[in-house]
Amino acid sequence: MPAEINTELENATGVDVSAARAALREVAHEPGSKKPDPIVVADNVRRTFGGLTAVDVQHVEIQRGVITALIGPNGAGKTTFFNLITGFDRPDDGDWSFNGQSLRGVAAYRVARMGMVRTFQLTKVLAKLTVLENMRVGATGQHGERLLRAMFAPFWRHQETSNTEKADALLERFLLIKKREDFAGSLSGGQRKLLEMARALMADPELVMLDEPMAGVNPALKQSLLGHVKSLRDEGRTVLFVEHDMDMVRDISDWVIVMAQGKVIAEGPPDSVMGDQRVIDAYLGSHHDQDLSVEMEEQILAAAEAEIAEEHGEEPVQTASTSSEGEQRG
Repeated sequence: MPAEINTELENATGVDVSAARAALREVAHEPGSKKPDPIVVADNVRRTFGGLTAVDVQHVEIQRGVITALIGPNGAGKTTFFNLITGFDRPDDGDWSFNGQSLRGVAAYRVARMGMVRTFQLTKVLAKLTVLENMRVGATGQHGERLLRAMFAPFWRHQETSNTEKADALLERFLLIKKREDFAGSLSGGQRKLLEMARALMADPELVMLDEPMAGVNPALKQSLLGHVKSLRDEGRTVLFVEHDMDMVRDISDWVIVMAQGKVIAEGPPDSVMGDQRVIDAYLGSHHDQDLSVEMEEQILAAAEAEIAEEHGEEPVQTASTSSEGEQRG
């Protein structure tokens, strides 16, 4: 291990983060809004499973150099959308691009090599390898991965030394340096999340995609993880994350995209989105603020039954509430 490890953050991409964040102030707070400098653009991306439409995104753009949160109720299609644009699943239709280059049909490992790297809700550490070995695996373009070259150490020894130094610097930054020689399977849930995030940076990505980074994390580690996510933006990287913790979304995100039933229903800064009636209805239901007394429940049920009857050309069934209303009018 090197005697001195540089943990200072540097802008890894040359992106003007302040300008990128400021540019969002001019963006319309509506679904599918155009961004000044999008790193990802998706059009008409659709994925169905049998008769269920999991994702039906007409248009969405992810701004470069900022932190964007992708939120929505369970079953909204957030993780499926992640899987589609990173090559882990195939859509029924649509196209999407990264830095202007189409990713339709591109394999997941090629997407990662292009600079779009993701983590998973359920961590994917290699449990029987050490923490350091997990980090080395994340490095791209390794000369020793070819069978013939692997037999001759001079071809890859210098590169492995460089990768080890880089891994140690990241482990120091993510407070895992003391676990360097431990098996990854021995780490806690929160430490595995940290390892996944650190390993993702071994590929020097432009875009880091985090799928529920706080899920199952000890509260003591949450603040540490929050700081690390912010540091990714400070380096000039773009961050897109899925999360249910609204306090976290308010704290670190510059922009929020809301999905419900596979569609993008709202976009905007955190405070604007949290107060959007469409978002409130998606999470709590459209009748969340109504008095659901017995009489109100009967009226809602009667209206639903009347609508179904009309679709089938039948006479609506009279309930107690509808008949009483008729008597009052009579």
